[in-house]
Amino acid sequence: MSSNSESSAGTATIGLAPTVVAVAPGSPADLVGVEPGDEILRVNGNVPRDIIEWQLATDEADVELDVSRGGLDLSITIEKVAGSSLGIEVSSAVFDRVRTCDNHCEFCFIYQLPKGMRRSLYLKDDDYRLSFLYGNFTTLTRFTEADLERVVTERLSPLHVSIHATDPDIRSAMLKNPRGGMSLRWLRALLDYNIAVKGQIVVCPGVNDGAVLDDTLAGVLDQYPELESVAVVPLGISKFNTESAMRFHTLAEAQSVVDTVNDWQDIFQTTLGRRMVYAADEYYLMAQRPFPAAERYDDFAMHEDGIGMARTFEAEFNGATTEATGVQRGFFAAVDAPPNPAAYTGLRQNGCGSSTAASTDLTSTSIQLRPGLSAPVAVLTGALGAPVISPLIDSLDRSDVRVLTVENHFFGGNTGVTGLMTGEDVRNVLMTEPHGHRYLIPDVCLSDDGRFLDGLGIADLPRPVEIIPTDGIALRAALETAGTT
Repeated sequence: MSSNSESSAGTATIGLAPTVVAVAPGSPADLVGVEPGDEILRVNGNVPRDIIEWQLATDEADVELDVSRGGLDLSITIEKVAGSSLGIEVSSAVFDRVRTCDNHCEFCFIYQLPKGMRRSLYLKDDDYRLSFLYGNFTTLTRFTEADLERVVTERLSPLHVSIHATDPDIRSAMLKNPRGGMSLRWLRALLDYNIAVKGQIVVCPGVNDGAVLDDTLAGVLDQYPELESVAVVPLGISKFNTESAMRFHTLAEAQSVVDTVNDWQDIFQTTLGRRMVYAADEYYLMAQRPFPAAERYDDFAMHEDGIGMARTFEAEFNGATTEATGVQRGFFAAVDAPPNPAAYTGLRQNGCGSSTAASTDLTSTSIQLRPGLSAPVAVLTGALGAPVISPLIDSLDRSDVRVLTVENHFFGGNTGVTGLMTGEDVRNVLMTEPHGHRYLIPDVCLSDDGRFLDGLGIADLPRPVEIIPTDGIALRAALETAGTT
C-alpha cells in the first residue's frame, strides 16, 4: 500500500490499475512478452479490483490481458494450464481503493505513531479484503450487503473481526461510532453462511475488562458460538498516546484477565467441546504467570495472533517439532507484505512472490559480513521476547551465547514485541557492543527489503548482523554453528 490520502467516501487511493513489478523467467507471461512496468487494464475483459479477483481470473487456462505500455494499449493472450501461474508479480493487493476505517477508537495504535514514518504506516484500514488476505482485523462498521454477497459467493474465509464488546452501547462507545453497536449483525450473517471468523478483543483497563469482559464472553457463547476462536489481547500504548483514559494494566488487572480467560475456556470446553477463547502471550508475562501447557493451545491455531508463540518457540528450539510455525508480523502485516498473498488466501498460486528471494538475499549478504563462527553470539530480541528466549539460552549452559534485549524507546510505552523493534533502537544498542561478535536478529522486525519500521536498513547498523527466521528451529541451528571453526 502506497498512500493514506482519503477521499470524502472514506477510502484511500491505491491505484486503479495494477502494475507488473516482476516477471518470472520462462513463465507463460515471460514467453509472450509481458514486461515490468506494464499496467494491467483488464483481465479477460474485466477490471480486477484486487488480488483476489486477479487470482481467480488468471487461474483460467487462457488469459487475455489488456495492458498499457509507454502510452500504447496492447492485447496479450497467454495460453497455459488451468490453475498454473502466469508468472507475474503485481504492485499491490488492492487495486481500486482500500476501505479506510471511520471509527475513532481511543486505543488505536495508528493514532499513537510518531510523525515522519512511511506514509503507508498511517493507513487505518477497515477492509474485509485485507482481513481475508493478511489477517487484519475489521470492525465491520463499513461492511455492506454487497460485501456479504461477495464474501459468501467467493468464500473469502476466514475473516478476522474485532469484537471488543458484545454490548451494543459499550462497543459503540469504544469505537466512537454509532454503527458500532449494530454492525455485529454482519458477524451473525457471516457465521450463518458458514464463513470462518476469528474474533479479537482488545482489553482496555477500566473500559471492557472485569464484568464487561465476562459479559462479552457470555455474549459470544450466546450469540456467536460458531466463531472459530477469540483472541484476548492487551491494549498497546506508545509514548505518543494522547488519550488519558487509556493506561497500562496493573498486575492485578492482568491477572484478572488471565483468570477470566481460563474460567471461560472451561465453560466453552464443556458447552461447545472446544476452548474458543485464548489470552495473548503478553498477558501471561504481564500477569507474571507461567504460560499454559502446550496442549491447552489446541494445535496453536492462533499463533498468528500472538497466542501460543512462546510455547511454539520452545517446542521448536527443544526439537519437539521439526516444522517451524512461521513468522508473525503483527500490527503492520499488510503494509509491506508481498502482493501475492497465496499463503493467506489458499488460492492456487505457483508464482514468483518476492518474499522468499528477498529474505534469502538479505541473509546471504549478512553471512558474508559476519565474524567467524567461533565468535561469541548475541541474540537480539524485544523486551517481551527476552523472558521467553532467555530460559532457552540458559538451558544450553554456554558462556559464549547471550540474549541482548532491545528496549523500544522509539515507540515507548508498553511496546515490547520483537516485531516492532526499530532500526534506531537496534543501532543504539549495538553502538556499545563489542566488535567481532555475531549478532543474530529475527526477520520479523524487517520488511522484505530489509528495512525496519522507522525506515532504517541493515546497512545503517554499526555492527554486522545475521538475519535468521523467527522460529526456534532457526535459532537453535544458528547457535549450533557457534563455537565451531
